[in-house]
Amino acid sequence: MARAGIYKSEVVRARDRLLASGRYPSIDAVREELGNTGSKGTIHRYLKEIEEEEGPATGSRVAVSEAIQDLVGRLASRVNEEAQERVTAAQAQHAEQISQHEQAAAALKAEALSARQQLEQTQRMLVSEKAGHCKANEALSRKTLECTQLTQQVLDLQERLAAEERHRQSLEEKHQHARQALEHFRQSSKEQREQDQRKHEQQMQYLQAELRSVNEVLAGKRQEAVHALQENARLLGDLSRAQSDLHTAQEEVRSLRPLKDALGFAQGRTEALGQRLVEQDAALEQLSTAKDRLQAWGDGLLAEKQQLELALAVARASVAAQENIVASVLDRFVAAATASEAAVKKTEVEAEGEEDGGEEKMPPKTQA
Repeated sequence: MARAGIYKSEVVRARDRLLASGRYPSIDAVREELGNTGSKGTIHRYLKEIEEEEGPATGSRVAVSEAIQDLVGRLASRVNEEAQERVTAAQAQHAEQISQHEQAAAALKAEALSARQQLEQTQRMLVSEKAGHCKANEALSRKTLECTQLTQQVLDLQERLAAEERHRQSLEEKHQHARQALEHFRQSSKEQREQDQRKHEQQMQYLQAELRSVNEVLAGKRQEAVHALQENARLLGDLSRAQSDLHTAQEEVRSLRPLKDALGFAQGRTEALGQRLVEQDAALEQLSTAKDRLQAWGDGLLAEKQQLELALAVARASVAAQENIVASVLDRFVAAATASEAAVKKTEVEAEGEEDGGEEKMPPKTQA
């Protein structure tokens, strides 16, 4: 029984049919006659056995042809076997490559699915962050309006302080005139005691009324100063809250930086996904630009806060200086009133001495 499942008798019949039709019974022709079955080595071996059984029929030329044919058959068989081995090895290698490609394709699909999920999550986070940024922008707008209002209030307070300073200067001028009038009263009292006494009493009444009015004005100014200090404390509280809101906005901006890094990493891994990642990158650039604008806005708020603190310090210093000036004026009024009372008492004593002592009391009068 042959190796490829053919018999020697089948090879004999196929060889005879080829000879009868005038064709040369080569290995390929016999195999084709057998219906492309059987290995070429087996067919060659059967043909060789048949030729040996039949013996040489046509001299040396036929023997040489048969020897060449035998050699060709053997070479063809060897080539066929080697080709079969190479084909088998190539098929195995191809199957292994196909398996590797399938595994790589599965890994790429899994990676693409993971990247797509990560991208969707990143998009959701981005939408949430955009909403947060909108809220932060609204809060900053409100705080900017509040800072503008506070700045206007500080300007109003400075105008009021300037007006109070002008009023204080006017009071100082009045006090100067009062002191001059008092000095004139002292000089004129030496010449006309009775008339000057009446003028002195009228002047004292006027000064007392003026002193009462000044005390009332000073009390009102102190109340306004206390109110201004309370208003300044409230402004400081508002500034502290605005600064806290600004810090919160800056923290939100800084929290966007890890999101930007994560989005950049996802974009690097999913470049094959196409235009969607490009649009996502553009959105991220816009978000970075919005963050820069927000940072600049926060710096502006800090600068305005520093200006408000400086204006508040100036206002406090002005109020303190005004209080010192008012206290000095009060001290001067008290000293002037005390001196005036002493002069009145001295004048009364001199008048009594003139009435009782006559001409003997004149030298002390002249000395006075």
